[in-house]
Amino acid sequence: MAGKRILIAEDDPSSLKLVRDVLQANGYQTEEVTSGEEAVFKAAELGPDLIVMDIRLPGIDGLEAARRLKSDPGTASIPIVAVTAHAMPEDEARILEAGCQAYLPKPLHFAEFMSVVKSLLSGTEAA
Repeated sequence: MAGKRILIAEDDPSSLKLVRDVLQANGYQTEEVTSGEEAVFKAAELGPDLIVMDIRLPGIDGLEAARRLKSDPGTASIPIVAVTAHAMPEDEARILEAGCQAYLPKPLHFAEFMSVVKSLLSGTEAA
């Protein structure tokens, strides 16, 4: 799995750094954006192997960005891991409905996070 490219859409600098550092320490290449619009554009441009998407982003939120990515044939097959600090139990259904394959609450538990990333990159479903 090392060498796979992961797009991180996160507007909080400390969260972005943590996610980036953990992914890079595990051998993944990362690209970072800080808004939903940038995530949609960069995903279409780069064709990453996976997207880690914060739900609360400036501009269009992560759910709308996921919907746009899943409605575009060029990006529809890219797995999306949604992360958010403000999750309620009913949010998981909305997140999965938007097209995300997995959802993780913040603060992230990095062993669980890496397990989900590896699972999605290997083509097995995570939830």
